[in-house]
Amino acid sequence: MALISGGAFIMGSEDGLADERPQHRLVLPAFLIDRLPVTNDAFAGFLNAKGWRNAVGRRYYDVDDGDARIHRRNDKFTADSGYGNHAMVEPSWIGAVEFCRWRGKRLPTEAEWERAARGPVGRIYPWGNAKPDQSRARFASGWNETAPVGAHPSGATPEGVMDLAGNTHEWTSSLYRPYPWRADDGRETPDPAAPGERVTRGGAHDNPAIKLQSAWRGDGVSRNPRAGHHNIGFRCARDAEGS
Repeated sequence: MALISGGAFIMGSEDGLADERPQHRLVLPAFLIDRLPVTNDAFAGFLNAKGWRNAVGRRYYDVDDGDARIHRRNDKFTADSGYGNHAMVEPSWIGAVEFCRWRGKRLPTEAEWERAARGPVGRIYPWGNAKPDQSRARFASGWNETAPVGAHPSGATPEGVMDLAGNTHEWTSSLYRPYPWRADDGRETPDPAAPGERVTRGGAHDNPAIKLQSAWRGDGVSRNPRAGHHNIGFRCARDAEGS
């Protein structure tokens, strides 16, 4: 994991879509975030340990979706050949939550995700302000054409967090609500039955370059938290000790 220092940063954009406004100043404590997204191999291990749905029947993973890259073979979940180290797709929001909990972590809030991607200086993209190209991110590719995690080191943040732009959108803990972001206004409820979509960030392998901007909130992405989606994955975070 990478340590993201605490302090102030600017969230949102006055130049982007309406849901990125108003731009506002936030102060966050330090936190840790995974350097890489969760892979199919890693999530298969979770499914083998916990099953593919919880005690009340909520799915962790869309096992029967044609875009899934994890399947059960001989009573064991395994990644499809050649996809073990790819960023995973098709986890539900609760599946992402429970995977992170299983690892002793949690999903990042929307604010933490943007702080990790933008830094305190407000980078347009995780790597800086240079426009995206195929050395920095996986984008403008075909349906379900994901890439192995860490395959674009030129797109890393100064802290070494990779793949925050492109490859897959990433679930956050936050409900999709208007700005300004506040941790205490109900958007951070852990209740999986809470109405509304959960925010995804980062842009995906089948998105145009404009959706890789760090302030972009996933406008137009299908984000029903009860289901998985062909271009949504996740990574985990946790509090920094002493923060």
